[in-house]
Amino acid sequence: MNRLRVSILQTDIAWENKQDNLRRLREKLETLRGAAEIVVLPETFSTGFSMNTDKLAEPVTGDTITTLRQWASEYRIAIAGSYISREENSVSSEDNSLSREHPAYYNRAFFLTPEGEAYFYDKRHLFRMGNETEHFTAGNRRTVIPYRGWNILLLVCYDLRFPVWSRNVNNGYDLLIYVANWPVPRRKVWDILLQARALENISYVCGVNRVGKDGNRFPYDGGSAIYSYKGELMAQVPDNEEGTATVPLELSALQAFRNKFPAWKDADSFTIVSGNSSR
Repeated sequence: MNRLRVSILQTDIAWENKQDNLRRLREKLETLRGAAEIVVLPETFSTGFSMNTDKLAEPVTGDTITTLRQWASEYRIAIAGSYISREENSVSSEDNSLSREHPAYYNRAFFLTPEGEAYFYDKRHLFRMGNETEHFTAGNRRTVIPYRGWNILLLVCYDLRFPVWSRNVNNGYDLLIYVANWPVPRRKVWDILLQARALENISYVCGVNRVGKDGNRFPYDGGSAIYSYKGELMAQVPDNEEGTATVPLELSALQAFRNKFPAWKDADSFTIVSGNSSR
């Protein structure tokens, strides 16, 4: 598919209220039926950026992902965002004679297709200033998603500040998506870095942020946008408003520009090593 229609969905989020957020999402998906191939939601769209992991976390087989997979099929649209995920890990006791189940929590991004495929990415860069490092486990693996002839990289919020993690090695992806809860005091950073990621990676970049105030009274004003591989603003939802914007992206135009201006061939090679992860 040369043309890929992407809808960005900028919303307020009802604090820790999954059912209300899912209900409101379904209403919005109704309006997007047949209008796009991908709809992108904010980070932790169903709960807000809460650290209440014991109460809110779900496995990938839980109600949130199960419901979204059904809707992706029903509306014939891929759905991307993130939610609070839980996995049960077996750990040994001190004498190694017994083991118990110990939950690990992730800020887990998802990409769910109409055909039933599901891709997941666990946020690598946890926002320590918001105590995310104390409640979540960091991921250590990028996931490049193949979808209708495109390659898509899905990252989460604070990941935006770390360009090495998003580096587009040998044009490994065509569309870079960031889902976020990015507050008002740092909005300028969001705007600048989204455009920078498009320019440096010669890729389309999509960033979706929320609006409103969360349960900690932090304000968000949106700034959800899509940029071209030249850093041009292609679509944007107005600040401080719930809304959508849809734009068609063209793969042939991206490939033609990469051939005309092959800066990617001169990129520096590198290896990422952090803890038990490497690339």
